[in-house]
Amino acid sequence: MKKIVVLDAYTLNPLPVGEESPIHPSWAELAALGELTLYPRTSESEVVSRCADADLVLTNKAVINAAHLEALPKLSYIGVLATGTNIVDLAAARSRNIPVTNAPGYSTMSVAQHVFALLFELAARTGETDRAVKNGDWVRCPDFCFTVAPFFEMAGKNLGIVGFGEIGQAVARIGAALGMNILVHSRTQKPFDVPVEWVDLDTLWEKADVITLHCPLTDSTKGLINAGSLAKIKNTAYLINTGRGPLINEADLATALKAGQIGGFGGDVLSKEPPTADNPLLTAPNTVITPHIAWASVEARKRLMGTVTANIKSFFAGQPINVVN
Repeated sequence: MKKIVVLDAYTLNPLPVGEESPIHPSWAELAALGELTLYPRTSESEVVSRCADADLVLTNKAVINAAHLEALPKLSYIGVLATGTNIVDLAAARSRNIPVTNAPGYSTMSVAQHVFALLFELAARTGETDRAVKNGDWVRCPDFCFTVAPFFEMAGKNLGIVGFGEIGQAVARIGAALGMNILVHSRTQKPFDVPVEWVDLDTLWEKADVITLHCPLTDSTKGLINAGSLAKIKNTAYLINTGRGPLINEADLATALKAGQIGGFGGDVLSKEPPTADNPLLTAPNTVITPHIAWASVEARKRLMGTVTANIKSFFAGQPINVVN
């Protein structure tokens, strides 16, 4: 029986094998494929010892580098419990003929939904208003209604999407359904089922009322949002990031928020996760920040578990799928 080790099982399902819950995906089908060992979390220094006897290793954020692979001669498969694969040295795995698989598309709709959850909180102030009501402001109000701050409707606003993969496309459809005008900047242009305007970055910065980032993190996109780009963005615009934290120069964005140079920021990702206490965005005004949860709906995690299990079944059948190296 093959030995399967999961290095960071907690975020996918914190429960042990055999314990079931309707809000977590089951480990049962994966456990049926081999001898399954779950570690809630694994540090870089623990990878080799925990994987020493493993035939297959699954990881989400635990790094597997070339040195780890050199010390794991038995390893024959690496499965990433996510879509992004930057935590694995793909070239080193390829040199050992170790396939690395990922799980594409499992969280598309959950992330797209979260984009608008962040946006609506910025634009409609729902949470802030709820807190005011529960603090007694409505009880003390002489009128039948009150507002804590101006709020805005999305219809007619320009939604700028940077990157147009599956998530960017899902965001475009939701935005169009809300009556927004869709501006897209992407490396490639393709036919699409709702009207979009293809624009260069400068045009997107200048015209968009909402900017949402869905591009991959590369050398060219790292720090895409910086003092220079922020200077071109409307001072009423909202910026949303559910992609990768390092797409944003956080110090520059915090400075712009404090100066009223941008309307607000909604983020689900930061450059370091968990963040350090001195991250400037944690104390910047007009921000809504969630702890990298856009991917983690009940439905998305169940789809992820299904894809991970299917990947391993296909590998065992000699026809591996979703191989990224």
